[in-house]
Amino acid sequence: MPLSAVEPRRDSPDPKAQFVAYLDYYRAAVERKLDGLTEAELRTSRLPSGWTPLELLIHLVHMERRWFVWGFLGERVDEPWGDHAGGASDGPWRVPDGVTRDELVAALHAGGERTRLVLAEHDLAARGAVGGRFDDDPPTLSWICFHVLQEYARHAGHLDVSRELHDGATGE
Repeated sequence: MPLSAVEPRRDSPDPKAQFVAYLDYYRAAVERKLDGLTEAELRTSRLPSGWTPLELLIHLVHMERRWFVWGFLGERVDEPWGDHAGGASDGPWRVPDGVTRDELVAALHAGGERTRLVLAEHDLAARGAVGGRFDDDPPTLSWICFHVLQEYARHAGHLDVSRELHDGATGE
């Protein structure tokens, strides 16, 4: 897992290798943005929308699992919308009492390991399974990779803003 703030320089003709490198990069960027925040700071919002850094982290953990495990593989997952209040897909993000940053960071990286296995074992042109997240017309693994990558990039940017408002820290 790259821990550097430097964008991956992998120039590979293998798009799977590119997806793995960039997803690892953004997971590490998210983790770095949380480093140094106290428990209270992790659970406090500095934004009008009201989300906290810990709520964004739990969202990323569930988001990746929803797309690759429940979506692409069609496997049953416990609480697919567990990052949302009441388990409702349109509810606000929430973190159950007692769940810690370290637990969520470990879950984030464990999800990354699972994603690497999915990418190693399937063709990017393969369509997701019907019966998990999708009832019909599931997207390709390639589309899912692009979607998850843009979610990570967008939310890492959200954390940039939150962290800058907190203590002035900027950058990737």
